[in-house]
Amino acid sequence: MTQDSSRIGGPLKTKPVDPKQLSVPEFHSYMLGAIAPRPIAFASTVDKAGNVNLSPFSFFNAFGSNPPILIFSPARRVRDNTIKHTLENVQEVDEVVINIVNYKMVQQMSLSSTEYEKGVNEFIKSGLTPVTSERVRPPRVAEAPAAFECRVKQIIPTGTEGGAANLIICEVLLMHVQENILDKSGKIDPFKLDAVARMGGDWYCRAQGDALFTVPKPLRNMGMGVDQLPDEIRNSHILSGNDLGMLGNTEKMPTTEEVESFVRQHHIQELLQKYKSEEAERNTEHQHQLAKAYLKEGDVESAWKVLLMKQES
Repeated sequence: MTQDSSRIGGPLKTKPVDPKQLSVPEFHSYMLGAIAPRPIAFASTVDKAGNVNLSPFSFFNAFGSNPPILIFSPARRVRDNTIKHTLENVQEVDEVVINIVNYKMVQQMSLSSTEYEKGVNEFIKSGLTPVTSERVRPPRVAEAPAAFECRVKQIIPTGTEGGAANLIICEVLLMHVQENILDKSGKIDPFKLDAVARMGGDWYCRAQGDALFTVPKPLRNMGMGVDQLPDEIRNSHILSGNDLGMLGNTEKMPTTEEVESFVRQHHIQELLQKYKSEEAERNTEHQHQLAKAYLKEGDVESAWKVLLMKQES
């Protein structure tokens, strides 16, 4: 469905950004500014002599759970096309520990990204605590809320010029989770995790407070879709795209009986009485504003019933 331009204040002007027409640093800045937030792989590795390296990478994510696969990329440096010590290390010793970064350690993590000479131990420089791993040679970070001991399965270079990626495909052999980030059911609590992610430039993102919210997965039901909403609702200038998405994620609209039962509630009767003398268009605006308030609280059922109330009720 084409987005109704009135919902977003008219057509939005876009700026084409062609990577072939910009320098690598310029496009790099645009790309990393837009693809955000990005999780951080705080990777600890060792070389064949046993020297430890610890360095963060924001080209990182999970890509499967059977087998459990993580991929991160120490890209070639844009400025001089050199490769990083982490890449050199995994080429020599095919093991890595990927530590997860939270807010308590973000400054120490950043310090470890300093380009020290090869052989310098960033655990010592950053003041973080190494813990002997159980199944791989590199140590893990004691302060990390979670850590993954991994075997490197494959390294895929995507180019030979500055900025080219080197995809390090890792299989998780063992995961460590601090017990203090678990909820009562034994699952990771995002508020206790307090994860940090990378944005563009010097910016980071903290997954905490109002930044965390839930969205029911559509897999739980067969949502009717925005296309099935009544025209008056779908074309509302008050309800946002997110509001319509919540309404469209319901399987069916409330029945007439359910709406009538809702209308008989005292506080709804008071509202209807208050707006009874107003014009139909203004009355509809009040309905949509009230429905929007219910949606903000996550009460989709009440929002539907408000939207389906007849103005003459």
